[in-house]
Amino acid sequence: MSESTPTPREDPPGPSGAPFVENTFQYAARPLSFMTDVAREYGPVSQYELGGISFYQLSDPELVEHVLVQANQKYIKGERFQASLRPPLGDGLLTSEGEFWRQQRHLMQPAFLPQMLQRYSEVMVEYTERMLSSWEDGETRDIHEDMMTLTVEIAAKTLFDVDIREAESAVSEALETVMDFSSTTMRRPVEVPRWLPTPLNRRYKDALADLQEIADRIIHEYRNEKSHEGANDIVSLLLSFRDENGDPLPEAQIRDELITILLAGHETTALALTYTLHLLGRNPEQEATLHEELDTVLAGERPTFASLDDLTYTEQVVKEGMRVYPPVWQLIREAAEDDVVGGYRIPKGQTVAVQQWVLHRDPRFYDDPEKFNPSRWTTEFEKDLPSYAYFPFGGGPRRCIGDRFAMMEARLVLATVAQEWTVEPSHDLSFDPSITLRPDGSVEMVVRRREN
Repeated sequence: MSESTPTPREDPPGPSGAPFVENTFQYAARPLSFMTDVAREYGPVSQYELGGISFYQLSDPELVEHVLVQANQKYIKGERFQASLRPPLGDGLLTSEGEFWRQQRHLMQPAFLPQMLQRYSEVMVEYTERMLSSWEDGETRDIHEDMMTLTVEIAAKTLFDVDIREAESAVSEALETVMDFSSTTMRRPVEVPRWLPTPLNRRYKDALADLQEIADRIIHEYRNEKSHEGANDIVSLLLSFRDENGDPLPEAQIRDELITILLAGHETTALALTYTLHLLGRNPEQEATLHEELDTVLAGERPTFASLDDLTYTEQVVKEGMRVYPPVWQLIREAAEDDVVGGYRIPKGQTVAVQQWVLHRDPRFYDDPEKFNPSRWTTEFEKDLPSYAYFPFGGGPRRCIGDRFAMMEARLVLATVAQEWTVEPSHDLSFDPSITLRPDGSVEMVVRRREN
């Protein structure tokens, strides 16, 4: 180290906690506010302890970019993340690391090329219209449940070419159980052995068996009934792969990838749509602006891939919804080797946290940050915004592989719904932040057919 380079400091500032329980009680009482308060009070690098684990929190866009992009090779998903998600997802794209992860991502990338997205767009609109055909004017619906059902059906049809309507309730329930289990596992200060016959462990075991059976059934149907040569859906890509020795992927690996895609490919988009619809229902002026654009651009026709370029305010609404309520609200990494961030030494094994929730609401970058204001997303605003002041899909090499898929789906579903319907939230939102920013309970809204 040269004389001009300052010696890294050891311990970032942070809140003091009660003996033995550190900051766990403070966090448990109000997790989102706790992390926001820590960032505002202690600065861009701060430290706290939860359940016996030390966290370094980074709340400056340049530091987030350092970890996710510039020094990404120094950081991995980490033991805590793996302990909660590797059991259900195995070596799927979310949990794998290193060269194996790069191979899998490269293998599946063709499923998300622009020409494939255009094909998927028709399914997204068709399935949304099918969902809306069951709505009745003036009824109260759990919009989150509707969006979860819709997005899992869209993911299965577009990415696997499978219509899962008959098995949808079982798939949705199993996915929900797996997410509940993984979220609970991540938050526990002490791991409960999975072999203990607790109610949650039993439900998890049954749900995982259901998902594995469904994935195996899809694989079996492809092997016996479909030609996957030259196809770009994910199942075909996985089945067509041969390594340097001419060997195919193990069936267990294909199953892991299918379950990963089903889980990751539907929940975050469902959350984005749920929260965006809630925000529109609470902000009639912005909702009216959206309706005006849809009426003008679409003129009563269904939205299409081609119409997306003209639905600029619709895109702004989706972006703002994911800013105010980011479905992925934080990213956790573990240092695989020593590093220096923001003048502080990050020792190997240290857990690092970056929160979309904190940075998306930072008044340094957003005027009146808690206000739902889609019009802020002008070209000039985005040009001046630091790269990692807004990162709903993560960033760097591990940025969500389906980010363009998710943005297109959110815009098309929102346009299809808002073209004919309005929603009135029945209650305020409350959250259960875990792996994703999940709602704490149902998200009930009264749906009303628009009068054109």
